Amino acid sequence: MKIIAMIPARYAATRFPAKLMQLLGGKTVIRHTYENTKATELFDDVFVVTDSDIIYNEIVNNGGKAIMSIKQHESGSDRIAEAAEQLDVDIIVNVQGDEPFVKKEPLQKLLNVFKEKEGKNIQVASLMQELNDEKLIADSNYVKVAVDKNFNSLFFSRSVIPYPRDKNVKTIYYEHIGVYAFRKQALINFTNWKITPLEAAEKIECLRYLENGIPLKMVVTHYMGIEIDTLEDLQKAEQLL
Repeated sequence: MKIIAMIPARYAATRFPAKLMQLLGGKTVIRHTYENTKATELFDDVFVVTDSDIIYNEIVNNGGKAIMSIKQHESGSDRIAEAAEQLDVDIIVNVQGDEPFVKKEPLQKLLNVFKEKEGKNIQVASLMQELNDEKLIADSNYVKVAVDKNFNSLFFSRSVIPYPRDKNVKTIYYEHIGVYAFRKQALINFTNWKITPLEAAEKIECLRYLENGIPLKMVVTHYMGIEIDTLEDLQKAEQLL
């Protein structure tokens, strides 16, 4: 199988504009993400896919590979699908541009599901980690996922799922981490479907797969570092670095 990583990178982020170009330990966030993804040595190629000349030049001028988007896109999946359509590839891993602490082990576990006995039936896989902090479980910025006994996704929500009506039942909460692996055709199909009602309501793009009858295979991982969504996240990342 030919496997590549694609990093969608939008300059004008809503909550923290230009966050990918913020300096983290003397290097931009997007360079950390690109270089750490490449350093895993799991991929035949790694590309940043962007709508921004600034981000494009940041990657290319530092020896990396970048692709400019032709159209405007609503989601990162739409952005990388446009670029992937012209590439000879089997599996595409979508690494979020604001994940500067990318590590090899979680990505390796994600790719392994396609190589297992049942792997030929998997169209999309993604990562999740346990959430134990009640404040974070209730925070709508943290997307939660409920899964079946085989770790196929049942639903994604910004609300608390499952709702703990019975406080005596031990409940495990999972946070969805926005790192995906797709078969190429599944990604192309995604972009041909219209935005679905639940996706529009929750502003969670992977609900489009569920609403079209395709579950995501979820892979449990451990601490993935800090995702840069706010200035506070950047300050925490500096401390972690």
